[in-house]
Amino acid sequence: GIAGLYRVHLAKTTWQVSAGKELKWALSDQSAGSAEIFPTMKSDIILEHKTAQRRIIIDTKFNSILTKGWYREQSLRNGYIYQLYTYLRTQENKTDPLSLNAAGLLLHPAVGYMLNEYVVTQGHKIHFATVDMTVDAKAIKKQLLAIAHDCAGVAVDD
Repeated sequence: GIAGLYRVHLAKTTWQVSAGKELKWALSDQSAGSAEIFPTMKSDIILEHKTAQRRIIIDTKFNSILTKGWYREQSLRNGYIYQLYTYLRTQENKTDPLSLNAAGLLLHPAVGYMLNEYVVTQGHKIHFATVDMTVDAKAIKKQLLAIAHDCAGVAVDD
């Protein structure tokens, strides 16, 4: 999978890759029975670039990144944005500096096109990117590595 590709091809001296990590809610209180029914959060992939001091929470999806919008021809899927935003905001902790400006990435497959956009909200840069599945494996690897480096704000060879 994608986490495995990142583990193999990102420099271990500067990158750390985690997959399937449970993210904790910042709960200040809860009722006796809520622990049994309250959902858990699990990230698909978390990348950390040691030199740039950047954390990227990646959520991978297997459908189109764009959908028909209410008032426009195409729109990003708002439920996915809310999910990633929740991941970013609930992990903020003053004792974990990387959490305070962590980036998010919604990563989708695409056929015959590339999308790489972002927004910044409340100190978190959220990227929306696709990988063109019509190209060969070497080109897909190059796309995935470029996206990771772009999200970390570093050159591809870092």
